[in-house]
Amino acid sequence: MLTSVETVGLPLPSAEASGDELFKLGLLYSTGQGGAPLDYVSAHMLFNLAAMRGSVEAKLYRKELSQEMASEDVAEAQRQAREWLAHG
Repeated sequence: MLTSVETVGLPLPSAEASGDELFKLGLLYSTGQGGAPLDYVSAHMLFNLAAMRGSVEAKLYRKELSQEMASEDVAEAQRQAREWLAHG
């Protein structure tokens, strides 16, 4: 399993982050650029949150990324998204 956004890389986004901001952060993790490690779990989590905040692009990227991930990693990304929402 890849490292989560909570332990390595860029800081977690604030609760006020827009769908576009979350999507852009997800792109960094999905490509390993901008100071973020290559981390599909964190990228999926961020795309999921961005989609919930209205980003249509994030829905497409989340779907594509989930096809490249193991089911347990997708489940972990979803768990992290729920946790972020609960603490946001």
